[in-house]
Amino acid sequence: MTKRHGQEDPASLANRVEAGDVRAVSRLITLLENHEPAGITALKKLRSPSRRSVVIGITGYPGAGKSTLIDQLVRAYRRRGHKVGIVAVDTSSPLTGGAILGDRIRMQDHSSDAGVFIRSMATRGQHGGLARSTVETVQALEAAGYDIILVETIGVGQAEVDIARVAQTVVVVVVPGLGDEVQAMKAGLLEVAHIAVVNKADHPGADATIRDLQECLPRVIRTVAVKGEGVEELVEAIAEHRRSADLAGKV
Repeated sequence: MTKRHGQEDPASLANRVEAGDVRAVSRLITLLENHEPAGITALKKLRSPSRRSVVIGITGYPGAGKSTLIDQLVRAYRRRGHKVGIVAVDTSSPLTGGAILGDRIRMQDHSSDAGVFIRSMATRGQHGGLARSTVETVQALEAAGYDIILVETIGVGQAEVDIARVAQTVVVVVVPGLGDEVQAMKAGLLEVAHIAVVNKADHPGADATIRDLQECLPRVIRTVAVKGEGVEELVEAIAEHRRSADLAGKV
C-alpha cells in the first residue's frame, strides 16, 4: 500500500475497501476505532454504494442467545448467496481495554467463509450498547459490498436504544420467564424494536412471554436458535419489515 511519510494513503485504503479487500476493511476499522486521522479521511473518500446494505440490529438482555441466533441468521443468508458482515459489540476487557471476544469465538464456524466478515468491537466505556465507531464500521462494510450487516449489541437494559440510530430493522431477543423485565422494556427498548424474538421457546413460559410482547409489537417470532427452529420465519419477517419501510418511504 502506498504510504506518505510513514502513514497509509487514505485514498489507496478507500479504493481497496471498495474492492472488497478484507484486510483493508479490517485496517480501516482499526484506524476508526483508534480515531486515527487516516481512517477518518479514508472513510470520507468512500463512495456511496449503488445498492444499500440491509442493516439489522440484534439486541436484548444477556443470556437470551443473541450470538447463537446470529450464527443461524448468517447460515440462512449465506444459503441465499448474500455477503454478510457482523459487528459484535462486546464489553471491554479490564486488562487490555479491548473486546472480550466471546461473540467471535461462538461464530468461528464462519471464519473460513470468504463471504462472511466478523468484527468484535469493545465498548471502551461507551453507553447505549454500542461502540463509539459502530456507525463508521457499518459504513465501511456497506462500501465493501456486504449485502447484510448484522450488528449485535452487548446485553442491554431497557433504556439503551442506540441501535435504533444504526439499524434499519431492530430485532429484540428475549427468553421465556422474563416477566417484570419485559414490562420494563416496554418503556424503552420495545419502543424502537420492529420485531421481537422469543428464543429458547421450548422452555416453559414461552406462550405467556409471546402474549406480553404482542401487546407492543406486531411481529413476534418463536425460535429455538440452537436447533435452527424459527430462523427462516425471522428472515422473512425482516424482509417483510424492509418491504413495508421501503413502501412507506415512497409514499
